[in-house]
Amino acid sequence: MRYLIGLFSLMLLSACASAPSPMYTVDQQFDSIANEVMDFEANERRGDPEHPARLFDISPAALERRYEVRQGFYAQLDAIETDRLSAENQINRDMLMYGLRNNISNYRYNMHLTPLTNETGPHNQIARTVGNARIRNQEDATLYVERLKQIPDYFAQQMAYMREGIALGITQPAVVLRGMPDSIGAYVTMDPSDSVFYAPVQAARQHLSAEAMQTLDLDVQTVISTYVNPAFLEFQDFMVDEYIPNARQAIAAIDLPNGEAFYADRVRHYTTTDLTAEEIHAIGLREVRRIRAEMDEVIAETGFEGSFAEFIEYLRTDPKFYATTEEELLKEAAWIAKRADAALPRLFGRLPRTPYGVAPVPAEIAPTYTTGRYLSSSADDEPGYYWVNTYALDRRPLYELEALTLHEGVPGHHLQIALAQEMEDVPSYRRTTYISAFGEGWGLYAEYLGLEAGFYQDPYSNFGRLTYEMWRAARLVVDTGMHTMGWSRDRAVAFLANNTALSMHNVNTEIDRYISWPAQALSYKLGVLLIKDLRAEAEAALGSRFDVREFHDEVLKNGSIPLATLEQQIRDYIARKQAE
Repeated sequence: MRYLIGLFSLMLLSACASAPSPMYTVDQQFDSIANEVMDFEANERRGDPEHPARLFDISPAALERRYEVRQGFYAQLDAIETDRLSAENQINRDMLMYGLRNNISNYRYNMHLTPLTNETGPHNQIARTVGNARIRNQEDATLYVERLKQIPDYFAQQMAYMREGIALGITQPAVVLRGMPDSIGAYVTMDPSDSVFYAPVQAARQHLSAEAMQTLDLDVQTVISTYVNPAFLEFQDFMVDEYIPNARQAIAAIDLPNGEAFYADRVRHYTTTDLTAEEIHAIGLREVRRIRAEMDEVIAETGFEGSFAEFIEYLRTDPKFYATTEEELLKEAAWIAKRADAALPRLFGRLPRTPYGVAPVPAEIAPTYTTGRYLSSSADDEPGYYWVNTYALDRRPLYELEALTLHEGVPGHHLQIALAQEMEDVPSYRRTTYISAFGEGWGLYAEYLGLEAGFYQDPYSNFGRLTYEMWRAARLVVDTGMHTMGWSRDRAVAFLANNTALSMHNVNTEIDRYISWPAQALSYKLGVLLIKDLRAEAEAALGSRFDVREFHDEVLKNGSIPLATLEQQIRDYIARKQAE
């Protein structure tokens, strides 16, 4: 079909050779480059067609080659006259350049030398990429066994990069890695059939004969015992004996080699703005003051007599605010999620076809994992999932669960991401690119929408909403403070603990996340501030003609896009409505 469209377009150009369309010519130029970029990235993901069992190539030569090719693509896209592109291609160009720019930065700032955060690392990545395989026939079975055998080489390459990072002073701070050895060890099982890498074998029973299953079962259990488990144990020993003892003590990103430029790059990437760290810090302090005043009003509603600190201690310690079983917490989350589903038609004109489920965070990563997360569908026949962390129930307060569920499920991440995945007549990267400033800004906006949808009727739940909003505002302060202003980890912990009702476990986990993932935490609050400003602008400009369902559809219709692109799209929408 693409070939026929291209042929028809060339015929039109030939017929109109005496008066060519400048816009068409520039769009054709963009489409050609965009197709090259997509073909290149698709080929890289596919790997070596002659050796389909090989894992993704992360060798130094492969990384350098990708870097050079992507730089060339970026330069070509940057040279295009943007104002002569069609409206859709202007968005497409923004999206392509966003992805290329990040990949280029990853290599330029040696991020491959630190392939881990406080939450995840190479062990989680390989478990997801290999352990989620689908075995539908004998060829799939053979490929899976061969891929499992390559896991030791994968870890060897990652450890080589991490040793290079130690030599150059480019490591994660030692303080954030305390839970990493246990996280790695959780993947090692005495019984290979209990391994996450055995799960694809269980799912293959409906596709393979009894004889083939018997062979696959024996092969996979043998490979897990002789290849996979030893590789994980070697990586665990490396972390304990070599990496953590030699990891840097400083926590600031600007203390890394070329650290100031690195942090500024991460700020631009995660916020899609030109704001400086100082400007963001000031915005955070201003928002903290505003939200604190609202919190004081809600505390007064509860009738609590005592200081703010005493109220927070009450919330953190009174058993009535906590579930007593994992099942209770999951059921409460699921109940809130279904109530949220029912509220959607009042707020949105378009809803996704893809459903989502509620599930616990996997036990092997739960101790150092955030309180909840959304995992998008990876195939047409799979749902999305809202993960709820059921580890340490006395640190998972129920009064925060409405805000968390609205953020991770609907109208938050599931709604936004599923709609993006279901977009039609757009390039694949428009459906799959996730821009944190947009997506996390929308997630925080979804928490706010709970007010309009009838949630937060209990003052404690409303305080939970405010503590989540305060949490995101405080991130602007502590992230910039730690990475650029000399803040210690203890000072950041105290600031977050003193201004929110988050449990101390969550406070410590979150601060370690911000240390190990510089600037990502800035995206949430900056994104929601823009969305709310744009809504206020649309309401003022359109008056009685403002339709909240239409506004939300406009915000979400293009997928996850940079904030400047969103701003332009909503302003265009307002102008169109005014001209009607």
